[in-house]
Amino acid sequence: MPVSARYQPDPLFVTLGPEFADPVAPARFPQHMLRWRNQRWAERVGLDELSASEWEAHFARFEPLPDNMRAPLAVRYHGHQFRTYNPDIGDGRGFLFAQLRDRDGRLLDLATKGSGQTPYSRFGDGRLTLKGGVREVLAAEMLEALGVYTSKAFSLFETGEALARGDEPSPTRSSVLVRLGHSHIRFGAFQRLAFFERPDLIQTLVEHCCAAYYPHHLDLGGDARVAALYGSVVEMNARLAGHWMAAGFVHGVLNTDNLNICGESFDYGPWRFVPVSDPTFTAAYFDETGLYAFGRQPEAVSWALAQLGGALSLVCPPALLEAELLRFGSAYQAGLRDGVFGRLNLVRGELPADVPFLSDLFGWLTETRAGWDQFFFDWHGGAASAERAAASPQAALYEDAAFTPIRTAIEARTGTDGEKFLSLPYFQRSNPVTMLIDDVEALWAPIAERDDWSLFEAKLRDIASLRGATEPS
Repeated sequence: MPVSARYQPDPLFVTLGPEFADPVAPARFPQHMLRWRNQRWAERVGLDELSASEWEAHFARFEPLPDNMRAPLAVRYHGHQFRTYNPDIGDGRGFLFAQLRDRDGRLLDLATKGSGQTPYSRFGDGRLTLKGGVREVLAAEMLEALGVYTSKAFSLFETGEALARGDEPSPTRSSVLVRLGHSHIRFGAFQRLAFFERPDLIQTLVEHCCAAYYPHHLDLGGDARVAALYGSVVEMNARLAGHWMAAGFVHGVLNTDNLNICGESFDYGPWRFVPVSDPTFTAAYFDETGLYAFGRQPEAVSWALAQLGGALSLVCPPALLEAELLRFGSAYQAGLRDGVFGRLNLVRGELPADVPFLSDLFGWLTETRAGWDQFFFDWHGGAASAERAAASPQAALYEDAAFTPIRTAIEARTGTDGEKFLSLPYFQRSNPVTMLIDDVEALWAPIAERDDWSLFEAKLRDIASLRGATEPS
């Protein structure tokens, strides 16, 4: 294998020992048809020089990467699922099979979805539908383009099996996905150890998380180190919740096993993007009470963090942890402000002064039911976009008196580089790139009917255009 000089293997998770995961064997698939290769991120982790056959060997047959983990590991965890504790879960259709550093030195995981049965599969087949794999690629790419801290869809192979599913026409096509993410350690990993009353192993996991992801806390000792780690996890996940809200994203399943200690978004099942601001909008058909509705996501993340704090209370006084949980509110507001201002390319001021504007903006978006993505597209660059906004399909909403205070606040926060961004090809469009459910179904239909991937590929090009128009230079 022609390993790039940028490839930096660092399989730290295996040093935790056998109490945290189980060795598993990957499934053997009848076919390996590459449908997505994330060459951009492969370059960042030194895997861009792999040939097509080598990519297939490592990401469809899961042959070990050089100097990395010798066997895949299904990680052990529990979790609250829709606020009911479940001790019978873990990596049920995926595993961790490599860790490496990116060019910024961050420790990243390569983990799978749809790679076969594990000890935690219960009655499942351990597989992923092709449509599920396609949806994961689309969600990850769109969220990254919108500035959300997300795992990356690294590879997707169609695998040639016929799967039976209750929520898709069956039999349906199969796939195996590889994710590149910052951490595979979920809140539920700590909950499992608390369930078995193993403060010794909780402390071991705390030390590992500090060393691998928050090394600045290693200067602290004892209870202070545990509390500091928890405070960082609170802040990162609160910011993530704010970024989801700015993106108009509904994760759908915010169980404690779907949140991790780095505050990185991952695991895209029944996700949706909102067409308009609607706090009651849900993504999952099985979320009958709206527990994880769009407007309830901050509450859901805060609740999950409280459960993590409960697990950590076995090794740290609850009062110290409760003080760290109080960081959630301000961190969430900062994440929301940064997400909204990033989408609009506005100048950030002091956070307390920006919060009333955010409240007014969300109130206006909800009241008017303005197109969510259209609004952010129309006003990117602030006052520099006034002429573009006047030509928008929803220009009448901007002319109404109710919008005047929003417009005034946008103008007051307009920077000096708006014209630079507006000259890019993306902003010559009349409508933004969207990822609504209708968009997904429209590009999936030709794949399902005649194996035509052209709309999927066109959507990915559109997302790349959006990312290029909004990423900091």
